[in-house]
Amino acid sequence: MNYTYDVTMFKETFETEFTWLNGFMRNVGRFSDRTALFDPATGEKWSYSQLNAECNKFANAMIKNGVVKNDIVFYQLYNSPYFVFCHISAQKAGGISNPANFNLSPGETAEIINHNKPKVYVYDSAITDTAIKALEIAEHKPEIVIMADYLKKYDTAPEGHIFYEDFVNGFSEENPVLDFKPHIYDEVLRLQTSGTTGTPKGVPLNNINEVLSAHDVMMHFPLSPYDKTMNMTPWFHRGGIHSGGLTPTLYAGAEIVILRDFQPKTCLDYVEKYKITFLIGVPSVLGLLANKQEKQPKDISSLKGIITMGSPLEKQECIRFQNILTPSIFNGYGTTESFWNTFLRPNDLPEMAGTAGKSCTDDEVRIVKVYEDNKAEPEDVVPNDGVTEGEIIIKCPAKTTYCYVNNEKTTKEKFYKGWMYTGDIGTWDSKHFVTVAGRKDDMIISKGENIYPTRIEEAINTFEKVNECIVTSVPDKTRGEAVVAYIIPDDKSLTVKEVLEFCKNCPNLSKYQVPRYFRLVDNLPRTATGKKQHFKMKIQAKEDLENGLLLRK
Repeated sequence: MNYTYDVTMFKETFETEFTWLNGFMRNVGRFSDRTALFDPATGEKWSYSQLNAECNKFANAMIKNGVVKNDIVFYQLYNSPYFVFCHISAQKAGGISNPANFNLSPGETAEIINHNKPKVYVYDSAITDTAIKALEIAEHKPEIVIMADYLKKYDTAPEGHIFYEDFVNGFSEENPVLDFKPHIYDEVLRLQTSGTTGTPKGVPLNNINEVLSAHDVMMHFPLSPYDKTMNMTPWFHRGGIHSGGLTPTLYAGAEIVILRDFQPKTCLDYVEKYKITFLIGVPSVLGLLANKQEKQPKDISSLKGIITMGSPLEKQECIRFQNILTPSIFNGYGTTESFWNTFLRPNDLPEMAGTAGKSCTDDEVRIVKVYEDNKAEPEDVVPNDGVTEGEIIIKCPAKTTYCYVNNEKTTKEKFYKGWMYTGDIGTWDSKHFVTVAGRKDDMIISKGENIYPTRIEEAINTFEKVNECIVTSVPDKTRGEAVVAYIIPDDKSLTVKEVLEFCKNCPNLSKYQVPRYFRLVDNLPRTATGKKQHFKMKIQAKEDLENGLLLRK
């Protein structure tokens, strides 16, 4: 390629130094004594220099124990100091940070372990039983297994495991010396999402994605070194770690306040006492927060904004939140693969509530036609009339790698010509405000968790008294959607109580996947070729709920 200037130094500097970790290290220098991390539950604080020292100990311990470039550091942790240590230390050691949902079943956890083959596995002591069972099931065995005993419940770690404090004890607080140069295309974070069958997919994110995801948040909030952020939802997903979580907050030089478990009263107490400036959570959580604030109001005037993701924000809800909590409500729409890609700012609300907003600063969002046998071209858009439905596609080169790890088939299905095909159906108007109507597939979103009916159906169908089942959802004020199972018994003595107990004890189902409603039926709706029709069942489930025909667990 012919350039008009000498690009050598720019390429060498940009390609090896434009990293999230370098941004964090700049803050260690310029904000050395400023608080980076605060845990109100224990009263512990870490300045930027102290946080760096702690992460260096963990990184040096991992390197000494054989962790090398691109090794996976897998962890299932609640929002806690340990989560932050894992995220930063993995990168300092040259590894890949790989957080996952702590609510996963042992079977699901084992699937991720087998898929990603981590060198290190760190788990919260609250899920010890899950971790032990997952490691028994998994074919791949991590070389290093660490218990993070935040709750101080254990005197000794399980056999073959080691407490975090014992693992890092005695190791240097100095920055690790690596035998390679980082690169902007290096994978530094791997998140987990699922396909329609629930099979885990690894979403790789590189240094550029991390830096520009941080920039995106800093632009949209905006976020400064003088802010304090608190996530009301877990950090392990894209919205948690990137929307006011570790990535933007520590890159900006701001302070993270840890909320391990969401309780409305505790959350409001923290906002008042510690002067939180940004809260992050899903709309259902905001509803609980507003209920508590109405009954027992706190001084939450420090808030500059509350950011929601995960589901649409209804207009009446939005007005209520603006009146009770803060006028500055934000709502983002996006995916694990691409972070948020459309945004509603306070100036858009409440007028445009119910929509997903318009594309973010560096992104482009379109609605394209849907064909049964092939993918629409990116230019094959539907009219901007707010009525005609199509598939939502996203172009966001700053925040995605356009692929999955070791999953060529799904990569080709989802990514095409620089666009991500989301599988969401929606409309757009003349100003490019997007409204999400539903899914091409049958995914359920309940309390921010993505739930795939096929996985639950496969589990229930293994119960000897079940002939077949179909899983769908009904609207739920608290959860957004609640899971419903329709079951054809193979044994007429089958009861809903038996099915519920089976689901609760099934190693391949997480607690949040256990259906909330059940109905025993004689048949299920099918196409002419025998495929189950989930969309018909969803319509029926709503009617059955209104008519009192669904049995509640």
